[in-house]
Amino acid sequence: MKMLRIKKDDQVKIISGKDKGRSGKVLEVLPKDGKVIVEGLNIHVRFARARRKGEKGQRLELSAPIWVSKVMLICPACGKTTRIGHEKTENNSYRQCKKCGRRI
Repeated sequence: MKMLRIKKDDQVKIISGKDKGRSGKVLEVLPKDGKVIVEGLNIHVRFARARRKGEKGQRLELSAPIWVSKVMLICPACGKTTRIGHEKTENNSYRQCKKCGRRI
């Protein structure tokens, strides 16, 4: 299991790929795969057949996982994309914005 610096509900910006420059909220983190699912980004279309008579098939648009290396955290304090550092105190460890120095 990999230790990822991006957590659920973080605001991130896509830095490469078809959605480059767009941002969204992290819905799910997949640490075994090293991927994250971002709300409304990396959309893939799936088609579902009708299961019963009289029911219609559907076109489903789903957010697919994206590599964590292709996203960058947006600092909630300064609003800039930033790398993540760690600040350790006696009892806890905190994530820290590398640009403004505040805790995330």
